[in-house]
Amino acid sequence: MTRYVAFLRAVNVGGRQVKMEALRALFEQAGLKNVKTYIQSGNVIFDSGSNSTALESKIEKLLEKNLGFDVPTCIRSVAEIQAVLDNNPYPGIVPDKDLQIYIAFLQTLPGKEAAAILETMQNDIETYRMNSREVYVLMKKNTGASPFSNNYLEKKLGLVATTRNLATVTKVTSF
Repeated sequence: MTRYVAFLRAVNVGGRQVKMEALRALFEQAGLKNVKTYIQSGNVIFDSGSNSTALESKIEKLLEKNLGFDVPTCIRSVAEIQAVLDNNPYPGIVPDKDLQIYIAFLQTLPGKEAAAILETMQNDIETYRMNSREVYVLMKKNTGASPFSNNYLEKKLGLVATTRNLATVTKVTSF
């Protein structure tokens, strides 16, 4: 059995409300073991003997059938998430009220043009770094500018993504 985290996109935003108890029950009905959730933003931790690609498809179909709306899902093993944390391109930076680190989990590997696209998105407020299926965003806060947007990142890359702050990504590895 492998310990996984399913990062669900756009759960409990924009009228797409899901109680965490109901989410845990759906994952358990799907045969997943030791199911836990972390905060209300769609982070589900569980054990499974299946691979992550098969799980993404299975969970997306299950959620659409039972919730009535599409829930894009990005799954990583806890070991993969630890590697994401270990490869943080902003070592030594501690997020605070003025600075935040986000990690966008991409559902698929980006094409060769992704790095160039991210380069065009850089500005004085946001810095982007990509590593495999993750995009790290270092963002200055409280600048008066529009904050980082997962929708904007998805639109620019043409890929499904879901984003969490560094604290959340760190926390889900401890369940």
